[in-house]
Amino acid sequence: MITTDILIIGAGPTGLFTVFEAGLLKLKCHLIDALPQPGGQCSEIYPKKPIYDIPAYPEILAGDLTQKLIEQSKQFEPGFTLGERAETIEKQEDETFIVTTNKGTKHHAKIVAIAGGLGSFEPRKPLIPNLADFEDKGVEYIIKEPELYRDKKVVISGGGDSALDWAIFLSNIASEVTLIHRRNEFRGALDSVEKVQELKNLGKIRLITPAEVKGILGTDKVTGVAVEKKGENAFIVDADHFIPLFGLSPKLGPIGNWGLSIEKNAIKVDTFDYQTNIPGVYAIGDVNTYPGKLKLILCGFHEATLMCQSAYKRIFPNKKYVMKYTTVGGVDGFDGSRKEAPKAVVKAIE
Repeated sequence: MITTDILIIGAGPTGLFTVFEAGLLKLKCHLIDALPQPGGQCSEIYPKKPIYDIPAYPEILAGDLTQKLIEQSKQFEPGFTLGERAETIEKQEDETFIVTTNKGTKHHAKIVAIAGGLGSFEPRKPLIPNLADFEDKGVEYIIKEPELYRDKKVVISGGGDSALDWAIFLSNIASEVTLIHRRNEFRGALDSVEKVQELKNLGKIRLITPAEVKGILGTDKVTGVAVEKKGENAFIVDADHFIPLFGLSPKLGPIGNWGLSIEKNAIKVDTFDYQTNIPGVYAIGDVNTYPGKLKLILCGFHEATLMCQSAYKRIFPNKKYVMKYTTVGGVDGFDGSRKEAPKAVVKAIE
């Protein structure tokens, strides 16, 4: 059985930053994530997309942010159970918890922090009869590595920000980009719509509206898509890849059966310390909800900080903790490392 002070469910940005904040309090962390690597959505869904609202970073790629958070937390030697989903939770007589994954791995922790983002995600798939036959054979629902599409013919279907942004991005990588939407109007940001129109006029994006993809062509891999355009006969568009971007459907999963107070697929918490209705179980980041909640990474960082302070008081109820700024107290890693600001040289003036 794996033992730890704080068991973090979800290894996205908020979960990773929790390791650092807990480490400052000398609390050990272990993380569970259903994905095969840390990073959450930032690593799995949009690693190459820029984020603009992280303090001190005018722009940073989602994947790079994840790597920096992992690097920051390394000194506190977190443990990881990856590729497994937290399935059940059992509260013990001593107020600790045992969390078991879908693969039977047991974790014993004094505190449980749910940092599962919006939960697990499933792509919304269009109703195309043979779509599933071509998954991983030219049909992708998430763009992880843009270089896969270098000099390829790409058909994107969708009308939101994701479809627009990737059509724009891939127009400089793919040999052909075709964007298909069932309406003439798009739901994305105005500047993205205008950019797609500009690229269409330059011949860098083929825009087909109002239209829908109704079939996939190919044997071992995608060679084209069958398109129905309003007022016209069906026709074929050659393609090496078909990317339907109709969004992702979040699901809370087994955590929804833990007896937590749930509101619209999110966990209700007390804003004092982001504790749930189960004492000792906290929810931070996009997975929680409270009046005025903003689903931003930087808000998750704030919630993680306050949660760790509360967790420390719960684990050590008779111990007083005096917070020291890292610029004053430095940072002592569990790996023996020490980071501190240079000390001023004191010298008497003769």
